[in-house]
Amino acid sequence: MDERTANRPDASAGSLPPTARAELAGTSWEELPHFCTGRHGVPDTPDILINVLAADRSRRVRAVGNLYRLLLHQERLFPASAPAALVVALLLDDPRTLAEDRWERRANRRSLRAELLNWLAWFADIARLDVEDGVGAARDLAAARAARPVLQDRIADFCEDDDPQVREAALAATALLLADPALASSVPRYAPAVRAVLAVSVDSYHRWIARERLAAWGEDVTGLVVAEEAHRAALDRARDLADDPFGEGREQAIRWLEEQPEDTAAPDRPGRRREDRTAPVQAAPHESAPEPPVAAPGSEAGRRGPWRIARAEERAEWDFTPYTGVGPLHFGMTLEEITGALGERPTVLSSSRHGEGHELDFADFTATGIRAIFRDSRLGCVAVNALTGPQVRLDAAPLTGCAPSQVEDWLVHRTTPRPGSLMYSPAADPVFADLGLAIRSQRAGDAVLTRPLFLHYDWLDLWHSLPSEEWNCS
Repeated sequence: MDERTANRPDASAGSLPPTARAELAGTSWEELPHFCTGRHGVPDTPDILINVLAADRSRRVRAVGNLYRLLLHQERLFPASAPAALVVALLLDDPRTLAEDRWERRANRRSLRAELLNWLAWFADIARLDVEDGVGAARDLAAARAARPVLQDRIADFCEDDDPQVREAALAATALLLADPALASSVPRYAPAVRAVLAVSVDSYHRWIARERLAAWGEDVTGLVVAEEAHRAALDRARDLADDPFGEGREQAIRWLEEQPEDTAAPDRPGRRREDRTAPVQAAPHESAPEPPVAAPGSEAGRRGPWRIARAEERAEWDFTPYTGVGPLHFGMTLEEITGALGERPTVLSSSRHGEGHELDFADFTATGIRAIFRDSRLGCVAVNALTGPQVRLDAAPLTGCAPSQVEDWLVHRTTPRPGSLMYSPAADPVFADLGLAIRSQRAGDAVLTRPLFLHYDWLDLWHSLPSEEWNCS
């Protein structure tokens, strides 16, 4: 376990229900990695599971987020995924799961129990996919599928829960688990509830599960499909009217949209991968991989001013390990540790109010040429100054101070990206999830050069992770 959490009072396996504690103790977690096992500052699977029931709400929310980020990262299964799901299912009976909160992936408040069931539904949906869909190794997929009968048995009672959110999430998970041929005899028991509850949910993901599963079970879903299409068409028309400042019916459309219940679905659902899968596009015969990027040569000797670009011999040479750190810095460091590692005190410190106190947002180290960005006073992102920062290399190719299009093109063609491994921020910055790397642009006089960002595993969503000062950096 992570030494930083293992000794905390509410981070003990003894706080878990007896059945979950036994399952946790009987699993060889050291042989079952998740997405980032063993990397600096990343909790191991037992730590995540223990903290799901932590007394501190922020740690609970973070632990549930880690279930998605580390155990089902980018809709993939890992050796720890199925064993973790078996433990999660044993936490559902605990009264502490009745605590309500806002969770990272869905709108509105709901109980921890409902959100854990939503996670199990996500797990079950991924387990229905195939290896060619990019879900992970065949053995991990086999383990996930083998766990389905046990999970369904542990979830069954919640399909009739008094809490509608719990009942709906349990039905969603059950409907997906029933894809297991060994559970086919249970379909007639649950099909009516899937139609009556899931098919009319405000959660579009749950409605999709109802249509997809009922159709797979041989039931007529024509009415459900027509109703969904009509609902989407009505929303589109209302949004078009609401966006037209001179159109008739604008105010009425705005009021109608405000009256519609908020869709509580997560941003994406695993099933889309199967629907959208097409044959890979073959490269044209003459197409070749782009040349590695080349760093800008730097300003002429003696030049001064804000747009001066450091020459190659003036830049430190750093390397990086994805999701671990860059140069002498490791994610999870405190400001004091960073100061010691760089041998430099920050020239700029920025903090913001959080609750009753202030928390550090970022620190600029001008001599080194980097910005350290923090969350909960721990390093989560390193932004390298395009003009003066260290040269960070990947496969000997420079990432700092280059033409942005060259770096992006080279990184895109360097490997065959898996679905979801390449994302773009609202500012069109490419984010390479497999590398924990984002390529932003920074002005250098009349030109722009690359400002690489090296990210902790839960910082890939740049819009919600970076402070406004970083977005304004140019």
